[in-house]
Amino acid sequence: MLEDTTRLASSLSGLEIRREDSPVPYRAALEEMTRRNAEIAAGEARELIWLLDHQPVYTAGTSAAPSDLLDPRFEIVEAGRGGRYTYHGPGQRITYVLLDLTKRARDVRGFVSALESWVIATLGDFGVESWRSEAGVGIWTRDIDGAEAKIGAIGVRIRKWVTMHGFSVNLSPDLSHFSGIVPCGIAEKGVTSLERLGINVSAAVWDEALLKRAGEFLTLLDQPCPKA
Repeated sequence: MLEDTTRLASSLSGLEIRREDSPVPYRAALEEMTRRNAEIAAGEARELIWLLDHQPVYTAGTSAAPSDLLDPRFEIVEAGRGGRYTYHGPGQRITYVLLDLTKRARDVRGFVSALESWVIATLGDFGVESWRSEAGVGIWTRDIDGAEAKIGAIGVRIRKWVTMHGFSVNLSPDLSHFSGIVPCGIAEKGVTSLERLGINVSAAVWDEALLKRAGEFLTLLDQPCPKA
């Protein structure tokens, strides 16, 4: 059985850990994130790690190009995060991370790098080797045909040094739904999932593995990213 929310929050130094068993409408989640972001910046709310999924939706980042929208079969929402178009839907687990970086190293690049490291380490716990790639921001692995493919997407926004949005990992989504867009603007690379790789992982099991490594992620945020 998963640890309860209270124990997890305690082990993560007072952060609120919220897990949803039923899909949350994307617009409702965006509204909640925006409100919580402002409350954290004002010192009126705890930081939050929020794990959930959505019904099928295409979200547009601040760099979204109209040419990347190929078949708008689902609702399209302007997300306000960085990046281009991405897809969210059942079978894809999303982690929204709302943290006050004034309490840590004020390093945007370091924050994104720490998110990537968190996902890479967790995928490794399921026997999946993954990595950063020059192909673009996100988490990449080797697909069943041997080609490099994206298994996790990252998109963040930082307001007054408080983060919002986060990352998604493909557990078992309908991969055909990605064909309505050029995912993250990268046409020459495919998208894969744990299920496609022959690994069946439920949202509950993924959440547990991810949260076990949350402490490592938070520790990384205390270390400014090395200069390039």
